Amino acid sequence: MNSTFNRNDVELLGKKPLYKGFFKMDEYRFKHRLFNGGWSGEVCREVFERGHAVVVLPYDPISDEVVLIEQIRIPVLESGKTPWLFELVAGMIDSGQTSMDVAHRELKEETGLSAQSITKVNEYFSSPGGTSERFDFYWAKVCAADAQGIHGLDEEHEDIRVHVLGREQAYQMVVDGKIDNASTVIGLLWLQLNYQEISKQNA
Repeated sequence: MNSTFNRNDVELLGKKPLYKGFFKMDEYRFKHRLFNGGWSGEVCREVFERGHAVVVLPYDPISDEVVLIEQIRIPVLESGKTPWLFELVAGMIDSGQTSMDVAHRELKEETGLSAQSITKVNEYFSSPGGTSERFDFYWAKVCAADAQGIHGLDEEHEDIRVHVLGREQAYQMVVDGKIDNASTVIGLLWLQLNYQEISKQNA
């Protein structure tokens, strides 16, 4: 099923920068077509312009294990159980880079692993009510036995610990709410639905 509307059903009246630092924020003024016919009045929205990113699920189909990373995420200090989160590998796509290149780079930087293969699964918006950020989601075939240690770039103040978990254990952490960040939840739920097909293809 496709949406009734597309980009031609939006009239952009103006766009101006509000803030530019590590991230930036822009103000959009626009009108749009209505489901009942006609056009809306002028709408003003602030948009968090974070850029686009990749997320990578490192999975060993032979041992049926996933590789997760743990690092501090200060934005969840007030509302999370702990600001140290279990996550999939992820990184921002800089100008001139392909998402596949970033997937390989971030996997190496954050886990020390090199992928035997990387396959794109899909892409999705992280929080389209407030940010333009889009994730390209990949799964990477890895040897989980090689995953260990502390990783990350000092210049980016990264302190990343690697964990190897059985697929069922990782999935149970989602069920129990111990893994509660969106990209990791999405990735592990996808794996739980597709691991049998992956195992057949990598037997």
